[in-house]
Amino acid sequence: MADLLETLACVPSTERGRGILISGDPKSDSIIYCNGRAVIIRRLGAPMCVSIYGEHAHQTTVARFSPNGEWIASADVSGMVRIWGRHGDRALKSEFRVLSGRIDDLQWSPDSQRIVVSGDGKGKCFVRAFMWDSGTNIGEFDGHSKRVLSCDFKPTRPFRIVTCGEDFILNFYEGPPFKFKQSHRDHSNFVNCVRYSPDGSKFISVSSDKKGIIFDGKSGDKLGELSMQEVHKGSIYAVSWSPNSKKALTVSADKTAKVWDILDDGNGKLNCTLACPVSGGVDDMLIGCLWHGDHLVTVSLGGMISIFSASDPQKPPTSFSGHMKSINALSCLLQSDQITILTTSYDGTIVRWIPGIGYGGKIHRKENTQIKCFSATEGELLTSGFDNKVHRLSLNESHCGEAEPVDVGFQPNNLHFILKCPDLALVSTDSGIIILRGTEVASTLNLGYAVTASAVSPDGSEAIVGGQDGKLHIYVIEAATLKEETVLQKHRGAITAIQYSPDASMFASADANREAVVWDRASQEVKLKNMLYHTARINCLAWSPDNRLVATGSLDTCVIVYDVDRAASSRTTIKGAHLGGVYGLAFSEENTIVSAGEDACVRVWRLSHER
Repeated sequence: MADLLETLACVPSTERGRGILISGDPKSDSIIYCNGRAVIIRRLGAPMCVSIYGEHAHQTTVARFSPNGEWIASADVSGMVRIWGRHGDRALKSEFRVLSGRIDDLQWSPDSQRIVVSGDGKGKCFVRAFMWDSGTNIGEFDGHSKRVLSCDFKPTRPFRIVTCGEDFILNFYEGPPFKFKQSHRDHSNFVNCVRYSPDGSKFISVSSDKKGIIFDGKSGDKLGELSMQEVHKGSIYAVSWSPNSKKALTVSADKTAKVWDILDDGNGKLNCTLACPVSGGVDDMLIGCLWHGDHLVTVSLGGMISIFSASDPQKPPTSFSGHMKSINALSCLLQSDQITILTTSYDGTIVRWIPGIGYGGKIHRKENTQIKCFSATEGELLTSGFDNKVHRLSLNESHCGEAEPVDVGFQPNNLHFILKCPDLALVSTDSGIIILRGTEVASTLNLGYAVTASAVSPDGSEAIVGGQDGKLHIYVIEAATLKEETVLQKHRGAITAIQYSPDASMFASADANREAVVWDRASQEVKLKNMLYHTARINCLAWSPDNRLVATGSLDTCVIVYDVDRAASSRTTIKGAHLGGVYGLAFSEENTIVSAGEDACVRVWRLSHER
């Protein structure tokens, strides 16, 4: 058995030049947002309290709790809306293909009976409203000629719907059944977001023309604007109202978030500007916001989520981030008597996590290049991407010192420190092995076969290189050279992962044909075989600190843990560990395993002693 201890969640998917949507649970402090094919629910008061819904077949775009708190409606880029239970087994209530393209916004009616969506109708229908249980249309939504970026339901009767989009138009509909009432052309650029106040008396539209315009909620007539003397200096991407309908929060590409007092005459006066965390780049642009209870939530382009107190907005916020893209590597280190988890993703992000605490910061590098593979020790980090360069970084608690990158001439597929001589590192490429001494190439060995994986023993005396042909080549490391000792043949597919046990008495290997093998290092005989329980290629391996357990992570989304002293059939399987596949594994303690995968999340599992 394996119990999930915690999920270190991904952040919302973002796109430059577009706002994103996060919404709140009317019954709790939970928020909901989308990343990849997943819908993520997490509590503002306890950000590590996370649950994930992964039943969409396509990339998700928006999700919202129903006003009664019982259901969630989520939508994706294919135009599909899924309505599922908020609690328990999250049973699917209904599923409808509502638009012919991407859905950009979705909103429930206040009685939780109707849903309106807007998005890209591919030249046909850009907005639809329907009954939540039957999918029956409840109106006609003419008046837009381009993608509709935002829509909203008036939260009080009589019901109204407002929409806005890339045609610079805001439309107002009365119903149900809903019919076009009037258009407003007050904006001169994309209208990115429109939101009704909780009491239904007003709604605000915000635009890339840097304007915020306030309208009467019932008639749709224009009332006023946010003060132009104090307004944002960049595109405004999102707006959210306070619970008492007297204030509003806006965020902008100018990297600021502003709180506005909405006056009785329908104009907006600046109340304060929030001091949002900045790193100095375009990633600081703010593209999403939510006013939820006493929480003011902002989201940056780089995925930084900041939570301010509405009652004390000048108080420094609680901020956390994470990965936005698939995690491709993971390592557990002991730093200052504290277990630290390091993860990397293809977009060049390196994140430090602290078990039990969560997000511990990002490691910033001189060149924010893509990362294909990495290797870590307590004090150093090696990374490489698709530019044939290997970066060597010195790590500590507060900063990252980086030497000039080494161009090895080929694209690395594995990196390893040679611990008996810390300034040496082994780099495997598709055609051979390169030994680095510091930031210089010490030797290059063309192996004459296609290399797919490699490993270096903990004592630094030996290396194993796996090939496309399924063979394992064992080399003795002498100074900065390799000498082939033997070749092992057992696998029937390309080698995908190799890992020595911590005491170096064994090693494990895995292949693309979904098989893993544990070998005795001294005799070079198979110690544990028939590890053939995955249904797709194995991507990663990990050993427990006591050399007793070996774990495999696969494209089939599962993690399987084996006891090397027992038959492979007495395994522990963690099903559905990561949506899209498992790409990183490491043991943090003897019975605690950390996994990461395509869903951009990290999970910590506790294995029971009953095996």
